[in-house]
Amino acid sequence: MVKRRYNSSFKWLFGILSFVKDPSPEPQHHHILSSFLLRSLCLYFFHKPLFFIHHRWAIIMDAACSTQLIDGDGTFNVTGVDHFIKEVKLEECGLSYAVVSIMGPQSSGKSTLLNHLFGTNFREMDAFRGRHVLLFVNITTKGIWIARCAGIEPCTVVMDLEGTDGRERGEDDTAFEKQSALFALAVSDIVLINMWCHDIGREQAANKPLLKTVFQVMMRLFSPRKTTLMFVIRDKTRTPLENLEPVLREDIQKIWDSVPKPQAHEETPLSDFFNVEVVALSSYEEKEEQFKEQVYNLRQRFFQSVAPGGLAGDRRGVVPANAFAFSAKQMWQVIKENKDLDLPAHKVMVATVRCEEIANEKFASFIANENWRELEEAAQSGPVSGFGKKLSSILQSCLSEYDTEATYFEEGVRSSKKQQLQEKLLQLVQPTFQDLLGHLRSGALETFKDAFEKALNAGESFSSSADACAQSCISKFDKGCEEAVIEQAKWDTSKTREKFQRDIEAHISSVRTEKLSELTTLYQSKLNVALSGPVEALLDGANDETWPAIRKLLKREAELAVYGLSDALSGFDMDKETRNKMLTDLENYARGIVETKAKEEAGRALMRMKDRFATIFSHDSDSMPRVWTGKEDIREITKMARSASLKLLSVMAVIRLDDELDNIEKTLTLALVNSTSNNSTNKSISTIDSLASSTWEQVAPEKTLITPVQCKSLWRQFKNETEYTVTQAISAQEANRRNNNWLPPPWAMLALVVLGFNEFMTLLRNPLWLLVLFVGYLVSKALWVQLNISEEFRNGALPGLLSLSTKFLPTVMNLLKKLAEEGQVPSTNTNQNSMNSSAQSEVTTNGESSSSSSSSSPVRSVPIDKSA
Repeated sequence: MVKRRYNSSFKWLFGILSFVKDPSPEPQHHHILSSFLLRSLCLYFFHKPLFFIHHRWAIIMDAACSTQLIDGDGTFNVTGVDHFIKEVKLEECGLSYAVVSIMGPQSSGKSTLLNHLFGTNFREMDAFRGRHVLLFVNITTKGIWIARCAGIEPCTVVMDLEGTDGRERGEDDTAFEKQSALFALAVSDIVLINMWCHDIGREQAANKPLLKTVFQVMMRLFSPRKTTLMFVIRDKTRTPLENLEPVLREDIQKIWDSVPKPQAHEETPLSDFFNVEVVALSSYEEKEEQFKEQVYNLRQRFFQSVAPGGLAGDRRGVVPANAFAFSAKQMWQVIKENKDLDLPAHKVMVATVRCEEIANEKFASFIANENWRELEEAAQSGPVSGFGKKLSSILQSCLSEYDTEATYFEEGVRSSKKQQLQEKLLQLVQPTFQDLLGHLRSGALETFKDAFEKALNAGESFSSSADACAQSCISKFDKGCEEAVIEQAKWDTSKTREKFQRDIEAHISSVRTEKLSELTTLYQSKLNVALSGPVEALLDGANDETWPAIRKLLKREAELAVYGLSDALSGFDMDKETRNKMLTDLENYARGIVETKAKEEAGRALMRMKDRFATIFSHDSDSMPRVWTGKEDIREITKMARSASLKLLSVMAVIRLDDELDNIEKTLTLALVNSTSNNSTNKSISTIDSLASSTWEQVAPEKTLITPVQCKSLWRQFKNETEYTVTQAISAQEANRRNNNWLPPPWAMLALVVLGFNEFMTLLRNPLWLLVLFVGYLVSKALWVQLNISEEFRNGALPGLLSLSTKFLPTVMNLLKKLAEEGQVPSTNTNQNSMNSSAQSEVTTNGESSSSSSSSSPVRSVPIDKSA
């Protein structure tokens, strides 16, 4: 005994030194320090046993792990709880933790039991309270205290509740008792009910109100899990526990039956809400060693208490450890406001708040993620290889972190908040995803355009090139979309793919339209070249074979163009209707060229008629210019030329591409040519009226180029403009006749014969005069030719005489000179020179005749080439 006191004294002294070293302990432990100092002084002076010094030292050494959760006034200690959770590292426990609370009458040894059972440091009464009342004033537990059990796994948190039926609160102040009991049941997995052994079986014992309070509170909770109620019988007597337990369970059942219940739970047994356990402990004061041994055995039951079948094995509705402080605070606030506490709803509320906080943290962390920022920036400028895998990895990492921190919260809320977090993340990354798809679509489209253009330039068919390039680019786009797909998102890229396909189809359609237009333009230009010139030439030489020739030409060239276009269209994937329409349009275009050219030529009909008239009237059958010598039948020539012009007019009057017969030429001949040969009184009224119309018989209006009225007007204008040419021809013919008549009148010739008979006879009697006359004739003829007397007198007699007077003497001298030169030529050449002179004289005579004929004609003819 002395040795024990000696060892305890050293512990006491070590405690004093510790307080001297650290004179500022936690504020909530000031009353412990004061009590310890008073106790220590008393024991020092009165040499009392030092057991309590050792016990108080253990309390002080562990003071940091004991925290007041709720004070006596009902104020929740937020700061203290947060500090406690950090100190004991409760946040790391997840769901692997248990909460044990104890309730019972005041001064029933609750704190003493907890301190020995769990190694905590709660304040407690001792056996000397009756001897030293002054030292233990206000030493009972106030409010609710919390501490961690020492050496028990998993982490076990113990709550020491203020005792019931305390004299400090009075007989009627039971509000805090009910509030603390409700709080303990809501928070705890195991509730220890401390009661005295001698109160069992008593109707009005102190434990009955406590049990009623517990059961009434349970009716408000309806917790989804069972709570273990462990009745701890203190100061067990010699009565066996087997005898005490049935009595206690019977009393408990009576209290349960007497508590009013909701209608839904009127028949619900006690076992659906509680696992009832009963243990008995010996008196701590009388049988300390036995008490400690029983406590040690009871302590073993709290190891692995959260395992299935353990004291806290029902883990339904357990709040994760990192939300314990928040949950406890919200529960106490609801209880303080005197509201019904719905534990499932509270659990959801706690999970909602905490999971939302975690989700917000992870969302902010994702936004600040450098990998995401780099990926976002890269996706804005162009396609990113492996975009989907990279972003899926970042998102999965973020969601995994959320799962790790929120894994112990209510599953429905956790999943819901995770879904919301995922939706927020996906909503954040979706614009980047859409930008990437846009880059993929635009890049694939450009690739398609380049490949398609190269294939067409290489000579491949349009349809095969379009199909091959489109399939290749769509496959490339699909592969890019697969790489861009995010695992967490079920985004459908089909709309973007459809838009890409529409872009390709639009480009193909645009290129097809362009190529078809080029082909159409090519063959139209070929038709223009093949038809315009020939049709114009055929209409220029209009005759009975003009339109048949045009129809034949049109048919040949149209067939060639249609065949060429049809062969070119074989490379295009076109429906038969569209193909036939294009070929028909080309045929119609060829027909339109002919019709357009015919209309143009019809507009020049008058000019063409005058040209044809002039050609026929002014040229003979050998296309030589006519010389009006007086032998030509101008009337017949004029009629022939006008008939040819009328033929041209009838040919150009209508379009004859359908090989239909008409009587236009006959009508025009009767109305315009034959009518002029009859007297006006004999003209047929029907013939006149046949041209008084805007349409031709048996001819559609759209095929009419020149209406009957217009033909009549053109013919009148044609006749007026060609009348002058005919008049000039007649005048030229008359003048030529006058110029070519050199013989005197017959009467003059008769007078010459009668009056010159004597002279004629004289010539016959003397032949020498004949020789003189012949020589004189030759000289005169030579002078006539050399002086060109007929041409000189064409401009008048006086100008002719003046011109001859100046040319006569030089001409005579030239003749004499030539005669002298010819006389010197040898006689062998005399005959040849004579023949040449005769030929020259004959040519001169012919030239004179032609010259006089030309000069007598008023119509200017075209010169004739000598080679011809």
